[in-house]
Amino acid sequence: MNLLIIGGAGYVGSHAVRVLSRAGHAVWVYDNLSRGHRSAVTNERLIVGELADRQRLIQVLTEHQIDAVMHFAAYALVNESVLDPAIYYRNNVVAALELLDAMRVANVKRFVFSSTTATYGEPNVSPIPETTPQNPINPYGFTKLVIERALADYAAAYGFGYAALRYFNAAGADRDGDIGEDHDPESHLIPIVLQVALGQREQITIFGNDYPTPDGTCVRDYIHVCDLADAHLRALERLEPGVGICLNLGTGRGTSVLEIIEACRETTGHPIPAVIGPRRAGDPPQLVADARRAQNTLNWKPRFTQIREIVQTAWNWHQTHPRGFQN
Repeated sequence: MNLLIIGGAGYVGSHAVRVLSRAGHAVWVYDNLSRGHRSAVTNERLIVGELADRQRLIQVLTEHQIDAVMHFAAYALVNESVLDPAIYYRNNVVAALELLDAMRVANVKRFVFSSTTATYGEPNVSPIPETTPQNPINPYGFTKLVIERALADYAAAYGFGYAALRYFNAAGADRDGDIGEDHDPESHLIPIVLQVALGQREQITIFGNDYPTPDGTCVRDYIHVCDLADAHLRALERLEPGVGICLNLGTGRGTSVLEIIEACRETTGHPIPAVIGPRRAGDPPQLVADARRAQNTLNWKPRFTQIREIVQTAWNWHQTHPRGFQN
């Protein structure tokens, strides 16, 4: 297929571009580079443009005879969404609807959407199945849920075929070590811990050690970014007109903050000092995926199932690119 990857210069998007290209698809990246990196993609396949520019999108979709779109260009910082919700509603909702309407004009109706576990809010079940009520507790999660609901309506009214893929904690880097995670500011645990090993931070702060978990620290489901990319490829191949699928993407295994720190110590050989800080508001004790529906629907199974494997790929990237893509 001819594919347009919105936000394909970002973390998950760039890994998806690589997997899709290796599978034989013709891939174009559409990104404004505000949070993505030009070095993460090949220039001849990069189109610099704004998500809210409907006319430009129509032109790109038509000229390249695009068959399907993947959308990775949402803003995704929970704290930022609370402090400045306006930019989240403009980018994650208003601009995303411009994209969907450009697709209608260009008669492109296959869509894979990067959604999130944040749409569930603070669920009281673990592992979390897709049937769990979606009650987001921050603007980020709510804006993602808005687009999920819009997609369901677009499928019913306009014949869109879509997949909404609800990520748990994306982690790791491509095995080749030439693309990886580079956010500013960095908000993900594994790269923050590895920054201590690189001497870029003095210590790691653990936000609370009195949760009802085995070691008192928060537990999350870490899914390797290449496994996420593989799920997007498989979802693309299963799109049907007028039908939507919503799937959790995770390993089904939880890893605590302390276990992440220990895995980073073992991988890097660095002591990585840690201190205990107060809990952060809105941090659920445990978020682990029930990903059986994705495994059955997509015939998909994560290849990276051990946290040490995931950390090792992240360390390969950060060690050779301590300043990210600026290297």
